Amino acid sequence: MQTQQTDQLPITDCRFCSLVSKANGENPIGTAGTCDYWLMIEIPQPWPQDMFEEIPTIKAFIDFLEEVMVKHRINIRPILIAPDREYSHPGFTRVLYYYRPAKLFSQFEKQEFVLPEEQAITLVTAILKQLIQQPNNLSEFQQYQQQTSHIRELMVCTHAQVDLACGRFGTPLYRRLRKEYAPAANGNLRVWQTTHFGGHQFAPTLVDLPQGCLWGHLEPETLDLLVNRNGSVADLHKFYRGWTGLTKFEQIAEREIWTQLGWTWLDYLKTGKVLAIEEVAQGQEVDWAKVRIDFAAPDGSVSGAYEARVEASGEVISTLNSGKEMELKAVKQYCVSRLVKVESTASS
Repeated sequence: MQTQQTDQLPITDCRFCSLVSKANGENPIGTAGTCDYWLMIEIPQPWPQDMFEEIPTIKAFIDFLEEVMVKHRINIRPILIAPDREYSHPGFTRVLYYYRPAKLFSQFEKQEFVLPEEQAITLVTAILKQLIQQPNNLSEFQQYQQQTSHIRELMVCTHAQVDLACGRFGTPLYRRLRKEYAPAANGNLRVWQTTHFGGHQFAPTLVDLPQGCLWGHLEPETLDLLVNRNGSVADLHKFYRGWTGLTKFEQIAEREIWTQLGWTWLDYLKTGKVLAIEEVAQGQEVDWAKVRIDFAAPDGSVSGAYEARVEASGEVISTLNSGKEMELKAVKQYCVSRLVKVESTASS
């Protein structure tokens, strides 16, 4: 297996992990992570590196959050968002909560609350209790719920305290999206700064909700296509980290289907399954996996499934963190070697 390394970027002169990753051609697909729930809380900047210990609001419920995630194995992605001069209200805290609605789905369902900041911890605790089916007072917060299910939210990581690359490359991307694209969307798009959600080496990186797609290595000239979806999906192929409704190898296969079918694919209800995977020792990365993606059109007019074989295609040199002393490592790359359409058996 060959390891590719570029000579275009002197690694010794670079302190940004995302420049190393991008210059060496690291493919971001399959790095989106998988989640069933998103929990986003408005917390003013600055965000310290160890924000879970240093921000009182977070520290108040972090132990319970860890219990929900670890003990109860609830796959939830917590993120902080920065208050916005236009969107936010002094003395109030916004909480965004997204959840997977069904086995087959295309986007996450959303609940948004804007409530007095002293009640935010109580609301978050109630949401977490609901997830593990404990008695809770979530219904008491209905008065603070916002009707914003029509709004698309673009979340850009600008968390420089965790990694320099996110501040260096995420901040200008956020500013451009916020200044140019949000105002032009007639209230249907908001753009936020967020804390880290994984993948420093792909900065600038972005979450597109309610769809739940992640993007990385984004460039200014990609934004029209990403926001407006007015061109060929192939031009976004190398920036796609994956859809968080699927697992790693399913994400790799899903990108191949999306590339073939175009933008309508994103609206199809989907679910994934790993049919077979290479057995390797613990800590080793597999060389192949076979996956299945079942899909259906929202109106039920079309349904089916794809089966794909995903195989290792080589390695590139990358690094996970920015800094003067970066630990370089070989990262296995994957591609779809076989993709066939088959009859669907899944249902929602």
